[in-house]
Amino acid sequence: MYAILDKFFFVFHSSLILFNCFGWAWKKTRKANLIVILMTVFSWFILGIWYGYGYCPCTDWHWQVREKLGLYNNPDSYIEFLIETFTGLDVSRTFVDIFALILLVVALLMSLITNIMDWRKKKKGDQNV
Repeated sequence: MYAILDKFFFVFHSSLILFNCFGWAWKKTRKANLIVILMTVFSWFILGIWYGYGYCPCTDWHWQVREKLGLYNNPDSYIEFLIETFTGLDVSRTFVDIFALILLVVALLMSLITNIMDWRKKKKGDQNV
């Protein structure tokens, strides 16, 4: 059961990160993308007050599953885990934190910009009726 959960979290969490980064690019996913990014910001910075900056429940739950599998040497950052898993590189936590923060800020800005543009187009279209 834990092996299945480990694979589930790997796919789900990785997909969630990709959705955070690129979900703004498609009009149909923009609102959901903004909501998920705002939830991520809330987790990192509000829940992070109690659990540590960058806290993510998905990472927490995945690490609990991996510990049940006897895998105790998990990095603090899921992004660090992905980089090390796919490249074999031992990257610094500072680099990963800065990289993740830049990705989050860029994705948030893109999501806000595209959602505002959609909202303005819709509002402008409603006025022409």
